[in-house]
Amino acid sequence: MAFAHTGSVALLGVDGVVVEVQADLEPGVAAFTIVGLPDKALSEAKDRVRAAVVNSGEKWPQRKLTVGLSPASVPKSGSGFDLAIACAVLAAAEVLDPAAIAKLLLIGELGLDGRVRPVRGVLPAVLAAADAGYERVVVPSQTAAEAALVPGMSVLGVRTLAQLLGLLTGRLTGEEEPAEGAAGAGAERPDNALAGLSLPGLGVRSRSADEPDHRDLADIAGQYEARRALEMAAAGGHHLYLKGPPGAGKTMLAERLPGILPPLTQQEALEVTAVHSVAGLLPAGQPLLGAAPYCAPHHSTTMPAIIGGGSGLPRPGAVSLAHRGVLFLDEAPEFPVRVLDALRQPLESGEVVVARSAGSLRLPARFLLMLAANPCPCGRWSRRGEGCDCTATMVSRYQGRLSGPLLDRVDLRVEVDAVTRVELMERDATAESTATVAARVLAARDRAAARLKDTPWRTNGEVPGHELRTRWRLAPGALRDAERDMERGLLTARGLDRVLRVAWTAADLAGLDRPERDEVRTALALRSGISRGLPR
Repeated sequence: MAFAHTGSVALLGVDGVVVEVQADLEPGVAAFTIVGLPDKALSEAKDRVRAAVVNSGEKWPQRKLTVGLSPASVPKSGSGFDLAIACAVLAAAEVLDPAAIAKLLLIGELGLDGRVRPVRGVLPAVLAAADAGYERVVVPSQTAAEAALVPGMSVLGVRTLAQLLGLLTGRLTGEEEPAEGAAGAGAERPDNALAGLSLPGLGVRSRSADEPDHRDLADIAGQYEARRALEMAAAGGHHLYLKGPPGAGKTMLAERLPGILPPLTQQEALEVTAVHSVAGLLPAGQPLLGAAPYCAPHHSTTMPAIIGGGSGLPRPGAVSLAHRGVLFLDEAPEFPVRVLDALRQPLESGEVVVARSAGSLRLPARFLLMLAANPCPCGRWSRRGEGCDCTATMVSRYQGRLSGPLLDRVDLRVEVDAVTRVELMERDATAESTATVAARVLAARDRAAARLKDTPWRTNGEVPGHELRTRWRLAPGALRDAERDMERGLLTARGLDRVLRVAWTAADLAGLDRPERDEVRTALALRSGISRGLPR
């Protein structure tokens, strides 16, 4: 009996589980069996691996072959186990030294001609390998740069199975040298192996931190209160709701929100890149996402696409693809009510738990939610009642599609008025650019980070209300207006906590050590949508 083993990784959402790939050869009728809860794509590895081995110049063992994937209770899916299976089989057949692959972790799909094709989710898989104590990992050369993002990991990028076998046996020729930590040779010509690596999905927009964004806040005419709310949302991580007629600039404001968010930290960039890698949304040639993502799904998008799901094990949805970025729901009342209310859990916890028959997964979902809505079905309703053909019942039903519990979790609510002719046609010299606002947001974030240095929170929007009420006190008398609103039933306990968070953000933007009464009044005005002298 001949036996060999090596390592690979099974992805469960954006988390990886290290799998031991075992190969056992016994005398008997030639057969190839894979055990350990493989899915259809993994079961088909028998044909891919056999053809790849033969076309790489090696003999296929004509004996009873059993490949075991341990732990057997963990579901395994995809074609990323091909490379590990091929090496384990060849080591059991004594083509390779079993000791040479015992401490090696291999990830990659095999083509019938022996080429190593890239797979999605390399970054979270290598992160799981590092956590399990592995120090060397073999991946397709096209994803070697992505794997090299993991600190302390020795990454080997290979293009073919023959190249890897030559390296492991010492028969490697000069022209077949592997690519270490970067894409291999031949990057100058199109590589059809990348075809299945990137998939379209859910209107996600991502860019590198140094890539210019031509959407500038200075392009927006008027809307001073909405611009101020946008700055507050970015500075404190507060959710935002804009309500106004069509053409007022709600979508333009949303598209410019990612531009004023600070660049992602190294840890945040790894989190975002891991989610996008699993979803197949990493831009070509960009292994690390350094800027906040922007996700704007259409209102016809289904619940699994928003929250996460699909057949078999759940896949990341829009809330996870917008992790550390912006989730924009345009025409929010047109979304199904069940979908909107399903956002309540991730808004509170920063993660989403998806349970399916194949298993339950916990996916990251700490995003900044931005809602936009018309005031009524026709879009022309106003307090003056001019030009609107909708009945009072129609207006009430339309506005009621956004439930109270959902809006209670939204810190900033602004009514956006139609742009006037003067604002639209005449250039406003006071309109600030994205770069100017982003600098103020970054300074406010730095003040909050210094205050929260020894805590698990990084922005004001994450701090629990109890901590705000007991640990960081406001100026004496600052809460007088908020207390009056609570007594009148206009403000809930959760609402008070969110007012405190916004007040601290207003203080950080103003460079104050703690909020005064004006900052609390600003927070109340932005929450209620009723102006109380909101400063510009």
